[in-house]
Amino acid sequence: MTKHAHSIPPETIWPAICTEAKRIKTEEPALAAFVQGNILAEISLLPALAKILSVKLASVEITAKSLHEIFVAIYRDASGLEQAAQHDLIAAKQNDPAAYDFLTPFLFFKGFQALQSYRLANILWKQGRRHLALHLQSRMSEHFGVDIHPAAVIGHGVMMDHATGIVIGETAVVENDVLFWHGVTLGGKSTNGGDRHPKIRQGVHLGAGSTILGPIEVGAGSRVAAGSVVVENVAAGVTVAGVPAKVVSKS
Repeated sequence: MTKHAHSIPPETIWPAICTEAKRIKTEEPALAAFVQGNILAEISLLPALAKILSVKLASVEITAKSLHEIFVAIYRDASGLEQAAQHDLIAAKQNDPAAYDFLTPFLFFKGFQALQSYRLANILWKQGRRHLALHLQSRMSEHFGVDIHPAAVIGHGVMMDHATGIVIGETAVVENDVLFWHGVTLGGKSTNGGDRHPKIRQGVHLGAGSTILGPIEVGAGSRVAAGSVVVENVAAGVTVAGVPAKVVSKS
């Protein structure tokens, strides 16, 4: 069962990241300048994210400095982004044994960084700056191997483990506390416009390489086994597997 993000106080995350950064600075000299510049020189979570993501997503077309200014402005004016990032970090820490602390996913997990990049692109999309949002989507796909349309709706407490090959379409909805493994596709079955992508309800687990197609619903707390292809609605609290996916167990 998905562990819920509220079990760890979000306000403890940034102090914990700074404490770990100080330890790394002492114990691993090769990373001292890296953690100093990206963590210890910043006052809180969002400024550090703005710095890290602007460097990751920079290109010949848009420099890191220009992106940093854009990201800082978004983080200053848009509400809910810090809370979303905090809950995403908690989800990684609670559900991924490889996340030994909060610093590890913050600095090194491309699933977390791709998700925060999507959140910035989503704000730009909502502001009507759609070409810039799509540019970020393109850069995110190139750099992280994760392709999320900026119009998709994604809740908090989401973990993308390894993340390579995750694709989330334009009209997809992902609610809180959903866990993705690599290679998951939330895709469409039609080239027509309108609502054409899946709705993934709270607490769903999506196994590696699973494909969910069309404007269908995957019910709360359900699980989709690795490699499955889902083309019909999935009830809450069940496990589906196979091609096409069928119910194999109920909670």
